[in-house]
Order: sequence, then C-alpha cells, then structure tokens
Amino acid sequence: MPITRPNVEQVQAMAADLGMTFTIEEAADYLALMGANFDAYDLVDALPDYVAPVTYPRVPGYRPVGEENKYNAWTYKSEIKGKPGGKLDGKTVVLKDNVALAGVPMMNGAATLEGFVPTIDATIVTRMLDAGATIKGKAVCEHFCLSGGSHTSDPGPVHNPHKMGYSAGGSSSGSGALVAAGEVDMAIGGDQGGSIRIPAAYCGIYGMKATHGLVPYTGVMPIETTIDHTGPMTANVADNALLLEVLAGADGLDPRQYAPKVEAYTAALGKGVDGLKIGILTEGFTLPNMQEAVADKVKDAVAKLGGMGAVVEEVSLPEHSLTAAVWQPIALEGLTAQMMIGNGMGFNWKGQYDVALLDAHSAWTSRADELSKTLKISMLVGQWGLSHYRGRYYAKAQNLSRKMKAAYDETFSRYDLLVMPTLPMVASKLPGKDAPLEEIVTRAFEMVAATCPFDVTGHPAMSIPCGLVDGLPVGMMLVGKDYAEATIYQAAAAFESGVDWKAL
Repeated sequence: MPITRPNVEQVQAMAADLGMTFTIEEAADYLALMGANFDAYDLVDALPDYVAPVTYPRVPGYRPVGEENKYNAWTYKSEIKGKPGGKLDGKTVVLKDNVALAGVPMMNGAATLEGFVPTIDATIVTRMLDAGATIKGKAVCEHFCLSGGSHTSDPGPVHNPHKMGYSAGGSSSGSGALVAAGEVDMAIGGDQGGSIRIPAAYCGIYGMKATHGLVPYTGVMPIETTIDHTGPMTANVADNALLLEVLAGADGLDPRQYAPKVEAYTAALGKGVDGLKIGILTEGFTLPNMQEAVADKVKDAVAKLGGMGAVVEEVSLPEHSLTAAVWQPIALEGLTAQMMIGNGMGFNWKGQYDVALLDAHSAWTSRADELSKTLKISMLVGQWGLSHYRGRYYAKAQNLSRKMKAAYDETFSRYDLLVMPTLPMVASKLPGKDAPLEEIVTRAFEMVAATCPFDVTGHPAMSIPCGLVDGLPVGMMLVGKDYAEATIYQAAAAFESGVDWKAL
C-alpha cells in the first residue's frame, strides 16, 4: 500500500527540525517536488524483504516459572532440534535473548520490546542447527544489555547458582547461570563491554569473546557495531572450542567481518603450554576496586601455568588503563546513536537489517520512562557527547583506539598471551527492588573497566575459572593477538586438565 505523504505543515515542521526556515509557500513548492521520491518508497514497500528462509520447525514455547526457573535465568523454553550427525549433535544450547530465533519471543531484557517475535534466525542459530545442536530456548539478559550485574532485566534479577541472592553477572546473565547450573551444555552470550566474560567469571564457567568479527553478528540486536561481539559460553574448554568452530567465519552479511581467519580450535586442545610466553599484565591487577583475594587467586593460577612449562613474567602496558577511558565515548555515544536513536539498526552499513526489530524497538521513544536506570544514565552521557560536542569525542576515541590496539599488538610480538584477573571482584549481592539509584548503577558498572579494553581493541579474550573466594568463583582472563583463539584454548585446556580450580 502507498506510504503516508506529509502535508505542507509537516514539511515546514521537518524543515524547522533541520534548522531550515520555510514559509508555507516554500514548503508547498518543496512538497510538490518530493512526490517522485515517495513513489520510489511505494515500490520498495511493495517488494518482499530479502532475508534467509527459516528451515527448522519450532514452536513459540513458554516462560517457565517456579522450580523450573529457579534462578530466573530462562526467558522462554522452546526446543528446536538441529540436523542429526553434526559436530554439535547431542549438545543443548540456550541463546541470549538478544539473538533472533524465528517464532520465539525476544525482549532483550526490556519491557518496551515485549511482544516482539522475530521472523528470522540469526546466522549463528542456523549454523548451530546445521551442526546438530538442540536449542532449548532463550536466556534472560539485562535490559538492552546495559549492565555487568544481573539486576536490571525486566523479567527480574538472575541469581548466581553458586549463591542465591548474588549476581550472576551481565549482561549475558541467564546464559551464565544456566550453563553453571548444568541446565544446558552451551550458551550464546554477547560482549560489548565484557558481557560474555563477566557472567563467565561470576558463575565459574568458560566464556570466549573472540576477535572482533570472527563470529557473525547478523541477527543479533546491535548496540554499537565497532564493539559488538557474540560468542560461546560453556562448562568446559572443549565444548567452547567446538562451539566456536561452528560459529566462526564470514557470512557475507555482517560489516564487522573483515576476512576473519578461522581454525580448527579443538586441534589446540591437549598441546600443553610448554614454551608458551605469557605476560602477567601489571595494569590488569591495579584497578581501584581490586580485591586482594581475587588478585592472589589469579597469581596462584598463573604460577600453575608456569609449573606446566609456560614462560611467565611480568609485563607493563600503560595504555591498558587508558583503553577503558577510550571505551566510554565509543560505547555511550555509539549506543545512543545506533541502538536507541537508530532504533537498533542505525545506518551507513551494508548487510542484513532486521526491519521487524527496527519497527518493534522504535516504540521505546513513547515509553522512555520505562527504560532501565542503567540505560538512562548511559543515554544521558551519550546524548551530551553527541549534542553538545557534536560527536567529536566518539571520533577521537575511535582514532585513539587504533593507538591502543597498536600498543597491545607490539606486546603480542613478544608474548603469546597476556593474563590478568577477568574482574577485580567476585559476585556481589543483588541490589534490592527499591535500592537507591547509586547502588543500582554502581553494581551494574563496577567491574566493566576490567573487561572493556578488549572490546575496544577487538583482541580475543577468554575467562576461565581459577578458584573460589567465599564460595564464589574467580575468573582469570587470557588474551591473545587477533585470531589467536587456538592459543588461548591451548592454555585454557592445559590449566583445566592440570588444576582443580575449585580447590584453589
């Protein structure tokens, strides 16, 4: 059907919004000339959208309650069986609820998106089903993924399986909790500031944020294209490497992918660490909120790698502490422009757009009071940077990110891996329902400075469990040069097989 045309008054108002001054007569003259352009819009509207078909049968499923959802980690349960006989045959997977699964509701943690049902499968969904996985449904994630804690989702807080009432980490909170609880073998998480690695560390599982662009993001709701990552969260290293083998590689639809280098990651398992050069990153242990017990557990774990034959030594990289600051304008101005003002999709990139998601998410503008406190503060900072400073700090931060990346790359010319605590702390208590604003925001962002640098640089980084403090897991982060995921798995597998992390 024909699209709606503006009237003269609406043209005059649009002009004013763009800083132009039109008389009614001028607006009418312009409107008369705009008609041919709108005719083209009518043609586009009449054409069917061009997206991949959905090939595996499924049902919408249901939201489990009570003991079936003990940790409040499930958004929806719906079993979709993949093709028999593949690499993931017999493996169960849950998706973070920002991943499109056709026919199954998706709310990305936010009531403003509730009721949206995707019509497409994300590329990674198709790849997992083609490889034989059974997708069990959707996991709760934080409100539009804007929290490193697990207390901001509109379905409610997600509890840590190691200790009820404590954070499971975010924003892939349900993914971490369900893997840690043994309810699924594997999960998909997302990572723009640490959202795979944070819940992996808090929940005591394995979470890989691969090199930026290695895993296609097509069909996952974006936050900011230059820091968007999606990837595997599992209960062991072998499953993590296996899942990444299935997920990795270009799909021709994602502008984040630039000739990604794919390997048989499971081939790295069992190689040991003899001769690997591992740098203990000094600045990774110096965050202001670093808990001494956490730092000690990671140092003990690194010593174990040294005992297995790795060459381990201290290394300083001053740029590391600066990279977290560079992340701020990119993340905050970027998410405001792309995820919110751009209704999730933004503009100016080639690839597959989710038109239905754009339409559904655009409703936020009439329900902005319902947005989470963590998203509100992020948008306020981002909007100030965009409106008052014209986006110059976003632009400068992107330039500086190349300098930061070059500093890490130089260090990786001397070391195979860098190691540091994934987070400066173990899981904190979940804020109460009526907690003050300061507590809600603090619990959401207090750990992000530890993980966000590698979203800026795009280097692969993996959290592996390496001990317990007061019954809560500690994560150790292994970081490699671009496309060095196999080296990370090599070291992670050696540690896993040689050390009982729960005994540390």
